[in-house]
Amino acid sequence: MSAIASAKAEARRRAAAVPTDYPTHDDIFRPADAIVADDTPGILQPSRLAWSDDARGLYLYHGDCLEVMDTIATKHPDGVFDLIFADPPYFLSNGGITCHAGRMVKVDKGGWDKSRGPALNHEFNTAWLERCQRLLKPHGSLFVSGTHHIIFSVGFAMQQLGLKLLNQITWQKPNPPPNLACRTFTHSTETVLWAAKNEKSKHRFNYADMKRANAGKQMKDVWTFTAPKPDEKTLGKHPTQKPLVLLERILLAASNSGDFVLDPFMGSGTTAIACVRLGRKFVGIEQTRIYVELAALRLEADSFTLVACVNVFVKTQNDLELSAERIDPISAMSTPGSPPHDCIFHETKFVFLSCAHVSHASIVHTTLNVTLQEAWAHAPDGKKRETTHIVRCETEILRVKSS
Repeated sequence: MSAIASAKAEARRRAAAVPTDYPTHDDIFRPADAIVADDTPGILQPSRLAWSDDARGLYLYHGDCLEVMDTIATKHPDGVFDLIFADPPYFLSNGGITCHAGRMVKVDKGGWDKSRGPALNHEFNTAWLERCQRLLKPHGSLFVSGTHHIIFSVGFAMQQLGLKLLNQITWQKPNPPPNLACRTFTHSTETVLWAAKNEKSKHRFNYADMKRANAGKQMKDVWTFTAPKPDEKTLGKHPTQKPLVLLERILLAASNSGDFVLDPFMGSGTTAIACVRLGRKFVGIEQTRIYVELAALRLEADSFTLVACVNVFVKTQNDLELSAERIDPISAMSTPGSPPHDCIFHETKFVFLSCAHVSHASIVHTTLNVTLQEAWAHAPDGKKRETTHIVRCETEILRVKSS
């Protein structure tokens, strides 16, 4: 055997010895999986299912996030969530002051936000991050929001745990509160760290969607959003509430419709609202009862279902004909005179049909892609052989901007 052939054989042997996939995991979540019973030894706070919507897979739990995540992990040791967003305590409530609505106020969000010193704060960050990592599916990813008070601890803990850091996103606020002390620059940004479960993870990134949302240019890691709008706080507010557009962009960037999302520090439920609007399933954990109730109120007020039907009529052998009176003559929604709006969801779906029989057409394959070329390239060869027609479906959800 030649040296080249021997080297190739050795490379094949090593490749075969390395696992190419992760173990099969049980990704069927059951509401009881997050219940921490009263008689569980050493618990701090029994958890309960405070609100749910089984039809859409939405579950809000009142309990301690560490204990609830431990309980879920016993049922799903290989992970169950596609994406996790966490907005943990920033440990700011230690007697400082800030400006709110033009008035000087104390920074006192509650006991949960009080610092216990750098060592214990880092220990807490490591504890909840480790549980998040365990609950991610093999190719899932994690987003964590924070200011300089905690984000360096979070990033270091991620490295210690072996998560794969992907991006440091800067959320820039164009209207930050003024700096009353006048001893430092005005704080106008927060950081969002994006990490995959580990180095082997093949994380999802909807690159084409992000490029399209950024007028055809690659989206950068600096995002400019205002603080939550007044209509996001009509039912109540949380002191660290994030704007809905921030969560929507995160979900659109790194998850698909139908994916399962966890927020271990749910607060007033902004992540839950984003999941409802974008068709994701959701589990939220919150230790403060009033915020669980606020999240439930927001979900009940915001929930809606959008159903779109496409009727296809087969007229002749191998010929797909659409009735002219059923075709909407409007070429695009964004026409002169349209109200100002944001596109919060855009999906291109290709439906592969087999119309070989006169009496009926059957769907043989569906795929989410940007172009027909990509859809065809990703379709299995067997499905291609069955396909006689392809239907391209464009779906956009537009939010009208308030005047």
